[in-house]
Amino acid sequence: MKRVLSITLSVLILCFSFSTSALAAAENAVNNSVEDSKGTFSLDYIPQRIVVLELSFVDALAAVGVSPVGIADDKDPDRILKEIRDEIGTWTSVGTRSQPSLETISALKPDLIIADISRHEGVYADLQKIAPTLILPSRRATYEENLQATAIIGKAIGKDQEMQARLKKHAQVMSDFAQQLPAGKEVQFGVARDDALFLHTADSYAGGVIRALGLKNANTGRSDDAYRQTSLEQFLAVNPDYFIVGNYVTPSIIDKWKNEPLWSVLKAAKNHHIYSVNPNTWSRCRGIISAETMGQDLIRVFSANQ
Repeated sequence: MKRVLSITLSVLILCFSFSTSALAAAENAVNNSVEDSKGTFSLDYIPQRIVVLELSFVDALAAVGVSPVGIADDKDPDRILKEIRDEIGTWTSVGTRSQPSLETISALKPDLIIADISRHEGVYADLQKIAPTLILPSRRATYEENLQATAIIGKAIGKDQEMQARLKKHAQVMSDFAQQLPAGKEVQFGVARDDALFLHTADSYAGGVIRALGLKNANTGRSDDAYRQTSLEQFLAVNPDYFIVGNYVTPSIIDKWKNEPLWSVLKAAKNHHIYSVNPNTWSRCRGIISAETMGQDLIRVFSANQ
């Protein structure tokens, strides 16, 4: 009888262990498929070691409390917004967004890579040899496309409900910000280098955020790109009421133009409606956290004019 009880107990322990393992495996399973820029993408597990090759994808992960093991951060950790750095902790740089290091990515042994269709389509096959690769729009994405990509990422990593909740909260935050801003005011954003100004048109990410906040995009004329290089004469033709500039370098071309007679003709210059912002937030990061920071920046801009 003791032997029978011993065998029965062993079987029960084995069954319990098997059930526990099966339950853990089930909890780690992902049954959802998503559509990325190449078609249907599926994972049958929740990724634990994610490498991201664009800053907007870091934003998406941070929004649901997920930390990537590797980021194409242009070898400059400060390109990640502080609130995002505080959320995700440490990571390994895998190089620049334009040319990430495949060797470094491989050494991290990722179980998911998130890449940008604009920058990384040429190395997509190489990335797939390292790990399953979700490829989505980022660099050329509009605000609306970014929200769609963010939702796709949430579903792909098994955080669909959490991401939907965060996107709903984001919509409410942006609506609350819009109530604090003067509806319909004309705002133009641009990034300034030492030798060029690039206006972000209505088709750009920043242009979409400006509209989402109840403000108006300046008329930059016809353009086949979301980013339009602009001379001082062309900028005078746009002549926005408010000009928000992200200086990639100091001094930038704006500092040179301030000494030109045409600069004083600009409405924004005459009315002292020119404001500097963090170009990482407004141009490079492109995510829901950065969009909310942009909203806070604009509230400060217009509060200063009351």
